[in-house]
Amino acid sequence: MIIGNRNFDTEHKCYIMGILNVTPDSFSDGGKFNNLDAALFHAEEMIKEGADIVDIGGESTRPGHQVITDEEEIARVTPVIEAVKARFDVPVSIDTYKGAVTEAALQAGADLVNDIWGFKHDYRVAELTAKYNAACCLMHNRHEAVYNDFLKDFMTDMQECVDIAHKAGVKDDKIILDPGVGFGKTYEMNLAIINHMEILNQLGYPVLLGTSRKSVIGLTLDLPADQRVEGTLATTVMGVMKGSAFVRVHDIKENYRIIKMTEAILAK
Repeated sequence: MIIGNRNFDTEHKCYIMGILNVTPDSFSDGGKFNNLDAALFHAEEMIKEGADIVDIGGESTRPGHQVITDEEEIARVTPVIEAVKARFDVPVSIDTYKGAVTEAALQAGADLVNDIWGFKHDYRVAELTAKYNAACCLMHNRHEAVYNDFLKDFMTDMQECVDIAHKAGVKDDKIILDPGVGFGKTYEMNLAIINHMEILNQLGYPVLLGTSRKSVIGLTLDLPADQRVEGTLATTVMGVMKGSAFVRVHDIKENYRIIKMTEAILAK
């Protein structure tokens, strides 16, 4: 699959999407990179450590997050997108579920739209993704963790996201699916979808796993967000073994090394 100017071998490799939150309130790194110099320094650091894509977000989506206006989100992300694209030869992702932000980000040079609502919040996001021939990552989400049959309902939800993408004109070779760990699920469901994420392979699209420092790890290990690296690495190994093409993480160096080791073992 092609994202930006880069070809990703999603059938044989697992790539790293590095998280760059230009927010004051993200659950794990809020306030660290919400000025341009700090954001660029961190982007460079992540690329050197092995990040293949830089995912830029301007609004925290942690539980209880502060919703901000489109204008404020655009003002946070577009200068960073433009600066990263100007300085580094790396695909850039925009982490948003809003049409206005998506349009501004794509105009600024973003190559991928990472939508935590899988195109279900704002149909314009799907239309703009198709218009700009951008790649997209469609994440599973629900307002409430209420299901009749969790895994069956989960797959129905994911198919609905794909259907929305198709209706808007997004091509199959531009679609990535994300099981949405930490969103619209109980603690047990989060563990279950990590353990059974290979069911997403049935839909025929590359899968991105995003578990980095999330509450499912904190609850399991009883650790704060800044001490969840090892827990994250365990999920990354699971992701590689189950065929994930991407992991979205904060700690690049550690995840890069563990992916390389896991892939070496699986190749034999």
